[in-house]
Amino acid sequence: MKRTLLTIIAAIGIAMGAHAQSDSTTFCGYLYNDDYEMFLQFDLYRGNITVPQHDIYGELPGYVGKKRNSFVWLITDAQITDEKSATLEMINDYGSEDLTATITQLTDSTYQLRQESGSTLKLPKKGKWQKIPKTITLKKKK
Repeated sequence: MKRTLLTIIAAIGIAMGAHAQSDSTTFCGYLYNDDYEMFLQFDLYRGNITVPQHDIYGELPGYVGKKRNSFVWLITDAQITDEKSATLEMINDYGSEDLTATITQLTDSTYQLRQESGSTLKLPKKGKWQKIPKTITLKKKK
């Protein structure tokens, strides 16, 4: 229901002549952090992202992953709070940990992911779990 409402709100904004950047591309795309080799694939407007090798989860608002590894954090719910920020509810693909995070657009191509509450975001690195800082900068890839 929330995803349907977000899609309708985005469509109304575009139809009323709102800026395309804040209405259609701010909260969708591919973000990457080179230092931690992690990425965020998301579309908070349509919620139509299918996670590779995890089709069983169906379409979601997005996920956080790492190249050369199938472990992911799934975005199960997303709420756009203003034109530059959104709140994300995430779980790991085992379903054993969850967290709430905020994604904020800083510039056209730079975003900040901030873990607000819940579990610590961890991704595998060389057979061990690497904790991701509470606040991390991601760049938009085109």
